[in-house]
Amino acid sequence: MAVMLSVFFMGCGHQKTVTEKSVLSPTVQIYPPLSHNDALRFKYFYLEAVNQQQKGNYDAAFDLYRHCLTIDPHAAEVYFALAGYYGALNQDSMTVKYFKKAAELSPTNHVYMERLAEVYVNENRIDDAIEVYERLYSANRDRSDVLSMLFRLYDHQKNYDKMLHTLDRIEMIDGSSENITISRMNVYERQGKPQEALAELKNLSQKHPYDMNYRVMMGNWLLQNGQKKEALSEYEYVLGEEPDNTMAKMSLMDYYQGEGQDSIANMMKEQMLASDKTPSETKLTLMRQVVQENERQGGDSTVVLAMFDRILSQPQSNSDMAELCAAYMSLKQMPKDTIRHALERVLEIAPDNAGARIQLLQSIWDTHDFDRIIEQSKMALQYNPDEMAFYYFLGLAYSQKDMRDEALATFRKGTSVINEQSNRDIASDFYAIMGDILHEKGRSEEAYAAYDSCLQYKDDNYGCLNNYAYYLSVDNRELQKAEQMSYRTVKAEPENSTYLDTYAWILFMQGRYAEAKIYIDQAIQNDTTKSVVLLEHGGDIYARNNEIDKAVDYWERSQKQGNTSKVLIRKIKLRKYLEK
Repeated sequence: MAVMLSVFFMGCGHQKTVTEKSVLSPTVQIYPPLSHNDALRFKYFYLEAVNQQQKGNYDAAFDLYRHCLTIDPHAAEVYFALAGYYGALNQDSMTVKYFKKAAELSPTNHVYMERLAEVYVNENRIDDAIEVYERLYSANRDRSDVLSMLFRLYDHQKNYDKMLHTLDRIEMIDGSSENITISRMNVYERQGKPQEALAELKNLSQKHPYDMNYRVMMGNWLLQNGQKKEALSEYEYVLGEEPDNTMAKMSLMDYYQGEGQDSIANMMKEQMLASDKTPSETKLTLMRQVVQENERQGGDSTVVLAMFDRILSQPQSNSDMAELCAAYMSLKQMPKDTIRHALERVLEIAPDNAGARIQLLQSIWDTHDFDRIIEQSKMALQYNPDEMAFYYFLGLAYSQKDMRDEALATFRKGTSVINEQSNRDIASDFYAIMGDILHEKGRSEEAYAAYDSCLQYKDDNYGCLNNYAYYLSVDNRELQKAEQMSYRTVKAEPENSTYLDTYAWILFMQGRYAEAKIYIDQAIQNDTTKSVVLLEHGGDIYARNNEIDKAVDYWERSQKQGNTSKVLIRKIKLRKYLEK
């Protein structure tokens, strides 16, 4: 029985007797002391059980604990330890039995009591759990956490009187608080006692006369309970004392909407959105409401955009509103230039906003404006030097401009920020692109090392597998390894002409000409790019299969497509395959 569990121990001292009334038993239980010899034996086996448990030898520990009970069947600490084991074995009845026995034998041990109560809760034995928690509280009258648990259990029973009594007891320990008052008010409401609930709110407001939010809460309660005139009076009082009280304005706005006075509510909403005293979180909430309401009415984006412009014309403490504007534009599928302008506005406010910068770079990429990509990526790295995506965009843009040295340096620097949390797909692509550049520069060994690193991060990076395999075949080395890698790409994408061509060429390099012809035919059939390389490979493969007319046809087609290779011209003239 290999069991993984954790068991709480209250020390290794052995309680020989229980001479007081148990918290779970109505009778006083007195047990005779162990003999000196048995006490020594018990201590030895108990300590050895603890030792074996700490070493992870749970089978041995379990057996030793059970042996301890044969020496002293009244050892609370042993019952407690064994209960943990039975719990790990999903023997629920034994778990409860042993935790209960431990608590009965050691009624002053609060750990035992609390663990038993938790087991009762897990088994939905609410009455039993309440009994134990009440006894725990009786022994520890400063534990408001126990009372909080009792409050939840009484709530489960819908025992409202007990809930109120428990709140009173919590208040005696922790003092009065907003949470206690609101909890008490909620209980009264569930009891159908609205006046008592209102009295609690009034009491809270009287205790904090300078906190107007309590008056707003009282107004909200009155409004929800149909006392509209009284609610309006509370809101107006608060705004008379604090004209910029956002909570009161929001509640008053809801009041007017409920009364069907939408024009007043909308006017208030616009005033709050325009005010620099409205918290940004509230503005976001209001603006989302504006968008939702506008969509319900038909989705006139000009109204919403005009509102965004008015808000964003003011100084912004953060970029949240500008981000919401950009998101709205994307939702409405507005022109990409317009969305890019919105993202740039986000970055004007928060130039370190990596998410907005990445969205902007993705959008610019579609325009093939690689100079702008380079500019934006460099700026991004000033604020977020550890963000891999910016090295990725920068390196790719350099590659597109044939600035291979700059691209290689960028990708190398990007690999230095890779960590356990990094996106493994991007990390893999870093090394794949580095491998391609290094091979183009004639640094094959470094290229192959980069490809190996790429596949460590993503072993199914098919682009890397294809290039790695092809370059190995071009170098006429490790052809078996190249074939295995290339076959994976063909199996994954059986209609990819590039992958099919690579696999055909590797078979060709291995002298497997008949097989190579099958795959080069599929490659040419699936090729939509009119690749001159595929056509030349097709001619080479057919030549090796002694189908010279077909070979020359492919070579000539390759030449017509723009292949100016001198070797190709000689192949056509001599009507035979030439390596160089």
